[in-house]
Amino acid sequence: MGSPALKAALAAAAMCLLTAGLVTAAPAQDTEGVGRLAGTLQKINATHTIVIGFREASLPFSYLGGAGQPIGYSIDICQEIVKDVRTELGTDAIELKYQPVDTQTRIPSVVDGTIDLECGTTTNNTERQKQVSFSPVIFLSGTKLAVQRSSRFRSYRDLKGRTVAVTPASTNQAAIEALNASEGMNLTIQVVPGNIQALEAVATGKADAWAGDDAVLFAAIAESANPHGFKVLDEFLSYDPYGIMYRRNDPEFGALVNRTFERLAQTRELARIYAQWFQRKLPSGKVLGIAMSPQLESIFESLGQPTE
Repeated sequence: MGSPALKAALAAAAMCLLTAGLVTAAPAQDTEGVGRLAGTLQKINATHTIVIGFREASLPFSYLGGAGQPIGYSIDICQEIVKDVRTELGTDAIELKYQPVDTQTRIPSVVDGTIDLECGTTTNNTERQKQVSFSPVIFLSGTKLAVQRSSRFRSYRDLKGRTVAVTPASTNQAAIEALNASEGMNLTIQVVPGNIQALEAVATGKADAWAGDDAVLFAAIAESANPHGFKVLDEFLSYDPYGIMYRRNDPEFGALVNRTFERLAQTRELARIYAQWFQRKLPSGKVLGIAMSPQLESIFESLGQPTE
C-alpha cells in the first residue's frame, strides 16, 4: 500500500474514525419495557420493519445474488445488526426489507428515513459525518485505476489527457477531480451510473480507465466475462475506510450497532465473515484472495477480537 509512513498514517486515520464512531448509551429497554425507545429503534418498533439499503452491483460487499436477493460482506454484517435489533425489542416479528440505493441516493435515503441501515461500500469521512453516523470501520480501501491489460498505462500520470470513468457522488469522483485540478492532467471525467457501466466503458474503449475502490475493482474484474482483459494500477489515489451508515443523533441505535460489532469481534465472527467473502469461494465459484490488512485486523482487535 505504499511507504511505511503512508501505512502508519492510514492506520492512525482508521483508528481515529473508529474512535469517533463509537457511542455509549444504555440499552434501549429497561424495566419499563420498550416505552422509552427513541429514534430508529422507536421507528422500527412502531412499524415492525427495518429497512436495509443495498447496492445492486458492489461485489463482494453488497450485490444481487443468483436468486435476486441482496448478498455480500456488508449485508452479512447488517443482518447481524438486525438480529440484535430483534433481541433488543424482544420480538422476532420485525420484518426485514431491502431497498436498492446508489451513490447519489444512499445518504439522502438514510437522512429522510427511507432506509435504517446503508450496507454497501460507503466511505466514512468528516464531510459525510455532518449528515449521517457510521459504524466502526468494516473495510479499508482506496481509489485505484482499472485499465485494459493491453494498454501501456503503468501510472495515473500516463493518463494525462485521457478519459476516466467514475460513479456519481463517490469519493472516487472527488479523488479524480482533485488530482485533475492539482496536477493539471486535462482529464475527461466520464460519470456513469454504476460499477457495471464503468467496467463496460473501459472494455469498449469509451473510457481509458475506471477510478474505483480497489477491492470493488478486483471483484468486478474477477466476475467479468473477460477477467484477464484488465489490470489495476498500483497507486492509491485516496484512502477510504468503509462503514455502515445510520441516522445521526441517535445514541441508542448507535450503541446497539457498536455492541453488535463488539460481539462479532469477540467471537471472531467478523473475521469469519471477512474470510467468507474475500478469501473463500464466492457464490459464483470465483476466489478474490484478498487477505485482511494489518490495519483492519488492528481495528477488529480494538473491538475485542482475540489476538492469535
